[in-house]
Amino acid sequence: MSDTELHNKLESLCGTHENEVVEFKRTRVDLQEELGRYFSALSNEANLRKHSEAWLVLGIDDKTHHVVGTDFYQNSPMKLHGLKHSIAQNTTGSLTFIDIHEIFVHDKRVVMFRIPAARTGTPTGYKGHWYGRDGESLVALSQDKLERIQHQVKEDWSAGIVQDATIHDLSPEAIRFARKQYTQKNKHLASEIKQWDDVKFLDKAKLTVQGQITRAAITLLGNSESTHFLSPAVAQITWVLRSEKGIQKDYQHFFPPLLLAVDQIFAKIRNGKYRYMKAGTLFPEEVDRYDTYVIRELLHNCIAHQDYSQGGRINLVEKEEGELIYENVGDFLPGNDIKKVVLNDTPQSVYRNPFLATAMVNLNMIDTIESGIPKVFRVQKERFFPMPDYDLSDKKVKVILYGRMLDENYARLLAMQDDLSLREILALDMVQKKRRLPKNTITRLRKKHLIEGSVPNLFISKEVAQNIDKKAEYSKFKGFDEKYYQDLLLQAMKDHNQLSRPEIDRLLLEKLPDSLTEERKKTKIKNLLAKLRNGGIIVNTGSRTCPSWQLAFDSDCAKYSLDSLDK
Repeated sequence: MSDTELHNKLESLCGTHENEVVEFKRTRVDLQEELGRYFSALSNEANLRKHSEAWLVLGIDDKTHHVVGTDFYQNSPMKLHGLKHSIAQNTTGSLTFIDIHEIFVHDKRVVMFRIPAARTGTPTGYKGHWYGRDGESLVALSQDKLERIQHQVKEDWSAGIVQDATIHDLSPEAIRFARKQYTQKNKHLASEIKQWDDVKFLDKAKLTVQGQITRAAITLLGNSESTHFLSPAVAQITWVLRSEKGIQKDYQHFFPPLLLAVDQIFAKIRNGKYRYMKAGTLFPEEVDRYDTYVIRELLHNCIAHQDYSQGGRINLVEKEEGELIYENVGDFLPGNDIKKVVLNDTPQSVYRNPFLATAMVNLNMIDTIESGIPKVFRVQKERFFPMPDYDLSDKKVKVILYGRMLDENYARLLAMQDDLSLREILALDMVQKKRRLPKNTITRLRKKHLIEGSVPNLFISKEVAQNIDKKAEYSKFKGFDEKYYQDLLLQAMKDHNQLSRPEIDRLLLEKLPDSLTEERKKTKIKNLLAKLRNGGIIVNTGSRTCPSWQLAFDSDCAKYSLDSLDK
């Protein structure tokens, strides 16, 4: 906006009473919390009142609307405009100020924050909370207002008509393949489908609307020259191959028709054989690193749920050690609890691009009868591989698919036990990945004798270890009783007369359980030495900083005293 336009806008704002979409402040605003809360409140109120924007104005008296001026960040223009970034880090959808303007009215400085209205169907939150206005007061957004925004009907980007596009902008090869997929999905209509021309087929498959080309049609079937019809949106999938050290070794970009691109990407993935020893046999099991259904299901999910309007691309990173990392732009619509989605095992009910999703169903790409995500988890369980990892932060969906075992026997054979629920398998999968578990989950696993150890060092239990041939690993995690370490230390002192602390560490550290960190192992040694010293069994003949430990008396007396100490 020009300086004249800003002065006119300020005059217009001051000519009205302060309301839910305008906030005046005399001098400044608290940067830590108040600014973000006002941003959330004004953004939500603008949406509800069908305004495209709201304003927060500093340097105006909120009662009289007289210009009083402000020195807010007056000498720090970089910091002032840096507020855009700090707000974006904490708001829903990284929403931030449209502009931050500085103007002078009668030599008095005024700062004007131009705030966008909340997006359709998505309330603007700040640090996980929603705010609104009640007259001139800043308050929590009421349940009524929250639901009014959430229930707004969002525009389906994929259903949009591309005015200048024709059927000639679609790939003939992609149309032929789409016919094949549609026929496979609707075998009872096979003879009838053959009689349809391309225009009728595309309408029947829900890719076009009365012959008009949609964005969904361009995305799935468009030829390579038709992508400009989608601009500024992007329909692109990028495959990247990385070495175990993270070095990029190869990459390729794939554009519409994405219906055909899926097979091309599949051909790039190094889906070699993975061999492991199956329990109870000397013969190796051999499987593909990645299940074909799972590879395609996750990629099709990216295509169906990508927020194309954000201008981002879908990424598929292949790591040579045996991982596929999928990433698409947009919130995870079922919510932030992936475990709930898996355990509920219900079909997907909400799609970001309903028109595109319907077309993908008709072309046999996704299924609305069986829920895809729970099936992906079940397939991984049946292959004895780790469960997929979901990262839903930063308004993206990132999925890590494992094509290898993290523990050759542990998770695989736990999954084979018939009495384990999927909930328990998910929890045990977190144990093998060294992830934190809720207290109630830990308690439940302990009651079933599936895990031992103390938080955060949980490990496989003795009973399960014996069943899956992990006895040695169990002992290394569990360790020995304290008397073992006492006897070992006293025998070493008898053999060598005296031991320094570094020598004691070398003696005991590798004997202590693997479930302990290095720091906790050293603390355990420190406590052991203190117990023996307090019991009069050993003495320090060195200094405090350089101790030298030895028996307080001969070994037989030490043995007797130690037995008394333990009692």
